[in-house]
Amino acid sequence: MKKYYTRACNFYYGDESIKKVKNKTSVPLNNNKFISFDTLEIITRDNKRKIHIKDINLENKELKKKIKIDLNLIKKKKSFKKLNFSNHPILMGIINLTPDSFSDGGKYNKKNKGFDHAKYLIKKGCKIIDIGGESTRPGSKELKKKIEWKRVSKTLKKIKKLNSFISLDTRKSWIMEKGINYKVNLINDVSGLNYDSNTINILKKTNIPFVIHHIQGTPKTMQKNPKYKNVLLDIYDFFERKINEIRAKGIKHNNIILDPGIGFGKNLKHNIILIRNISLFHSLGFPIMLGLSRKRFIKDLSGNNDSKERLGGTISSGLYAMMQGVQIMRVHNINEVNQSIKIFKTLNFK
Repeated sequence: MKKYYTRACNFYYGDESIKKVKNKTSVPLNNNKFISFDTLEIITRDNKRKIHIKDINLENKELKKKIKIDLNLIKKKKSFKKLNFSNHPILMGIINLTPDSFSDGGKYNKKNKGFDHAKYLIKKGCKIIDIGGESTRPGSKELKKKIEWKRVSKTLKKIKKLNSFISLDTRKSWIMEKGINYKVNLINDVSGLNYDSNTINILKKTNIPFVIHHIQGTPKTMQKNPKYKNVLLDIYDFFERKINEIRAKGIKHNNIILDPGIGFGKNLKHNIILIRNISLFHSLGFPIMLGLSRKRFIKDLSGNNDSKERLGGTISSGLYAMMQGVQIMRVHNINEVNQSIKIFKTLNFK
């Protein structure tokens, strides 16, 4: 049986979106009148075509039913514990407490630098602090859990006093459980919940929100000639299977975020396809997170080698993702990215 996928496209933003939603000529994304769309791309493994929302009823009975199910998931308001997506995107600020992360390794892992940086990120508009103690850059090796915990524990203990929303970036259930005892709000596991067999048990027992992140391989092997039949649809199917798996294991809440994992087992072509078509994942019904900050695809497209000098590419790709309705952007340069979003929004509202 042929499988169909539904991607929202042809987005409107700001005053234009408000007007079109009022006139019922576009559909609000996530029940948010500030961003809307009037076209759907119907995709199969063989082909794709676009239809206007007013023409849905012209499709055959089976396809029309599928489109309407997907459309309801795309339209519905995303409710999430302690996060408000009505003013999208939410910015997640990165604190790598590692000596060897690809961009800022060694910068925040000494004394109070991690805590001081967290205060700075919050001041500049960060709504989620993402703390990690293990580098997952391409080629990185696994870190022992006690070393990882030693790197993050002191900073976590201090940051929880800031009353901020804290994400813990780890693949290990032992670290997750300790972090949850320190009142972290979100688990961000880059392995897609596949690294540690006990992870789903911990998530179920604690009922904590979490990210389902896609990766092909492991950080050590992920960039060794990654291959897909269709990167966009393969990752969609991965998310669908993983959601069904966690439901079958007893996790019923909807406090789940999807991250397609830009640069995690993807080459340049894969990354471009995912960013261009990121709105497909709205039809799964969960918030989308995207980590574009300083990624290698920016260097590959612009010729800029230094990861710290990829701010322009981070901002431009981030604004593109925002216009596709991405709810969370994981970034290093919170101040500059937040500034670009404020200016963009101001120019789109009279």
